[in-house]
Amino acid sequence: MSKYRNLTTAALLAATLSTPALAGGLGLGRAALPEEIAAWDKDVRPDGVGLPVGSGDAIVGEEVFADKCAACHGDFAEGVDNWPKLAGGMNTLNRDDPLKTVGSYWPHVSTLFDYINRSMPFGAAQTLEPDEVYGIVAYILYSNDLIEDDYVISNENLAAFELPNAAGFFVDDRETTEYAQFSAPACMENCKDEVKITMHATVLDVTPGDPTDGEGAPAGASGEGGAAPAAAEPETKAEEAAPAAEQAAPAAVEVAAADPAMIAAGEKVFKKCAACHKVGEGAKNGTGPMLNGIVNSPMGMVEGFKYSAEMAAAGTDGMIWDDANLHTFLEKPKSLIAKTKMSFAGLKKPEDRDAVIAYLGSLGK
Repeated sequence: MSKYRNLTTAALLAATLSTPALAGGLGLGRAALPEEIAAWDKDVRPDGVGLPVGSGDAIVGEEVFADKCAACHGDFAEGVDNWPKLAGGMNTLNRDDPLKTVGSYWPHVSTLFDYINRSMPFGAAQTLEPDEVYGIVAYILYSNDLIEDDYVISNENLAAFELPNAAGFFVDDRETTEYAQFSAPACMENCKDEVKITMHATVLDVTPGDPTDGEGAPAGASGEGGAAPAAAEPETKAEEAAPAAEQAAPAAVEVAAADPAMIAAGEKVFKKCAACHKVGEGAKNGTGPMLNGIVNSPMGMVEGFKYSAEMAAAGTDGMIWDDANLHTFLEKPKSLIAKTKMSFAGLKKPEDRDAVIAYLGSLGK
């Protein structure tokens, strides 16, 4: 960690261009006001410089975490699917597969505060109030058994709190120990007398063919009963599955007119989805498919999006996004499509699901 406080790129640029020589010489704008620079400058140092006034404990933080963070990081900071685990992993750093969490690996609580304050929640960065950030920090520390639930974290004591692995970091010495190796001319041909496979992937079947079995990893490489891992099920292109789905899908059920207040509530809840799914005029596929006209349409058929094989097959078999399927999927995606790419944990409140479905039903194609 640097011991010097760094302005963000935008703040540094603004400060540089505001100097009389450059601003006048380039004819750009005016001097940046202190409050304008402060709006960009959100970084926090390990010594606490930069922390906003505020406080929070794990009791209040648990409520904020459940609402803003648990969809990705789990109710107990244990992580959901491939989203990061924030708790656990104590005494695992000396293993081949260490679990690096805030409690087991991170050196400074200030880094935790800074990252949450600057970048979270996913898709709605910088919408949290300082007290909410302090509460989330407290809840993550509590989840790592580092504080009691009523311990108050604030701008006055955060910097003094030491994480277990604070002493596990050292000054970056790569300039003297490694850079010389990487700056040497690279060997481009005849670099080794013999090239052979010495290890195999144990989870994914990605190792090239091996003469021991004529196909891939040798028997026993998977670690499960001596059987090599099965090849991943191929994805089915939406455009190839579409014709069959059009024949198999039942006629779309007309969406009943929804209460405007329900639609407005659904638009608000949909903010939890907006980081991955786009809607409205000009919406395009992103991490997830765009959702214009999704209600009562066949599953897995948004043009140009590559679905999991199971989702695409569901659409080919005639499954549609009717009210019942949407409710099931929004509550717990994997309960409807076990191999969906959807990583969201789900909307637990029925009223939230009703509202989102009403909002999606109000959108055109």
